[in-house]
Amino acid sequence: MSERENKFLRIGAVSGIVAPVLAFACILIAIYSYPPFSWTENALSDLGIVPGITGTLFNFGLYASGLLVVSFAVFGLFAYFRSSWVGKIGSASLAATGLALMGIGFFPENVIPAHFFFSVAFFVLLPISLLIIAGAFAFKRETKMAFFTLLIAVAAALPWILYFYVHYASGVAIPEFASALAGSVWIVLLSCKVHRTASQSSS
Repeated sequence: MSERENKFLRIGAVSGIVAPVLAFACILIAIYSYPPFSWTENALSDLGIVPGITGTLFNFGLYASGLLVVSFAVFGLFAYFRSSWVGKIGSASLAATGLALMGIGFFPENVIPAHFFFSVAFFVLLPISLLIIAGAFAFKRETKMAFFTLLIAVAAALPWILYFYVHYASGVAIPEFASALAGSVWIVLLSCKVHRTASQSSS
């Protein structure tokens, strides 16, 4: 692996670690700054149209973290799967997921119908991307990562399946948070793996 490829891997890995930390920090601070928010009655995106620091911080967090997810997919994951066409498809799909997240932040809830389309795209593309990447790991004979990624894909989709069949809350904040959290756990752990790969290649 060339020094340039190593550099890209490191950029992608750092982006993948920072993305969920930034996203959840902004979301949780936005929730804290807006006491009327209800986990069972609201959507997380309701925070994006609250005037002042709440909406600004929430939308910035989504836009910036989405950009970092794109960076992770393009510089980290695409380079990691450089010899796997399935992995490259998964990387492109994850990059599209990051673009959708950027769109949610760039087009708040009151921008209709753009916000709705980007929100649906994000929560649909996330488990689909993970399923494709699980297949890529399977082709690379990385069985543990394939199984782990498959489990995360299920964990990202399950809150929505339960929401539509059981309807356990009036709002969608809980399935949104749970699905995004599952994806975040995966991206942090995989970013650490990509960073180790870059370190081993340069040593």
